[in-house]
Amino acid sequence: MKKRSGDEVLEEYLECIYKLEEKFKVARTSEIVKSLELSPGTVTNTLRRLRRMGYIIHHPYRGVRLTEKGRKIAIDVIRKHRLSERLLTDLLKLEWEKSHNAACRLEHSISEEIARLLDEALNHPKTCPHGNPIPTESGKVFDESCLPLSSLKAGIQCEVVKVTDESVQLLQYLKSVGLVPGALVEILNIEPFDGPITIRVGTRQQALNRKVASLIQVKQR
Repeated sequence: MKKRSGDEVLEEYLECIYKLEEKFKVARTSEIVKSLELSPGTVTNTLRRLRRMGYIIHHPYRGVRLTEKGRKIAIDVIRKHRLSERLLTDLLKLEWEKSHNAACRLEHSISEEIARLLDEALNHPKTCPHGNPIPTESGKVFDESCLPLSSLKAGIQCEVVKVTDESVQLLQYLKSVGLVPGALVEILNIEPFDGPITIRVGTRQQALNRKVASLIQVKQR
C-alpha cells in the first residue's frame, strides 16, 4: 500500500474537522480519534502541528475549529473528493457504496485544473452520489435545508436529501431498502423509548433504528 505523504495526512485531518464542525459546531479530539481510527496520542500531536501552522484554533476542554486558512484547504479537498465520487459512479459505474472509499484515494492527487475539467465533464453536479453538496470552485457550499429523519413525527411524508455517514455497510443497507437521495418516504409509526421507526419507501415497509434514521437527512413534502 502506498504510504501517505505528510500533506495528505494534514488534508485528511482538516477534512475530518470540517465535517465534525458541520455536525457538532466544534470538533472534539475524541470524535477525531473515532473518525480517523487513530490513537489519541497521534491525533493530539497532529493537532498541535495544525495549530502551529495556523490551520486550527484550539478551545480548551471543547475541541478545535478551523481557521479560514484551514477551512479553505478542507473545502478544496471535499470538492475534489465529491467530484471523484461522481466520476466513479456516473462515468465508471462503480457501485454507490464503494465510491466514498475509492474517492478518498483520488482526492489528494487531483489538481485544481483537473478538478475544473472534471466538473465541466460531469455537467457541474450539485451533490455527490450520497446527496452531500459539492463546493464550488470559489469555495461556496450550497447546502439544502433538511433535518434528520429521526426528528419527524408519524404521518409525515418526506424526501431523502442526503446520507451523512458514508460507510460501506450503511450505504449497502440503505441502497437495499431504497433509501437513496430523491426517495419518497412516509413515517408510519414511531415506537416509544427509542424504539424503531417504521417507514414506507415506495410499496415497501421498513423498520429503522434511531441511529440509522439520524444519519438520513430529509425535507418534508
